[in-house]
Amino acid sequence: MAILTGAAMVLAACGGTAAQAAKPAAPSRTVAATVGSAHPYVLYTHCGIDEARIGNRYFEAIHPLSDGRDDPPAGWGNPYQRGTMTLLSPDEALFRDNAGHQVLFRARPGAKSFMHVCA
Repeated sequence: MAILTGAAMVLAACGGTAAQAAKPAAPSRTVAATVGSAHPYVLYTHCGIDEARIGNRYFEAIHPLSDGRDDPPAGWGNPYQRGTMTLLSPDEALFRDNAGHQVLFRARPGAKSFMHVCA
């Protein structure tokens, strides 16, 4: 059974590294999840949609999204977008929201932190 963090963080390349900046604060709620189950998820979008943390695993967007100025695209919340995250398999997850947005994420095997941290 995987653990899905209801308060997700997605960080884009706004500059800096994981060692240089703290992760953004987000509501903290962890729920048990199984493959195929959708759970409430708060996606961190401040510098675009690029990465997600689900439980203690790190995922990256297959097709990162940005407005080209290190912000989320038009129509996305900033700094967060509420929706659901569904584990499609142990290594793939799908974020969806009520606005019709969908982002597919793949696990980064062995990752211990985000690749980029928004400054």
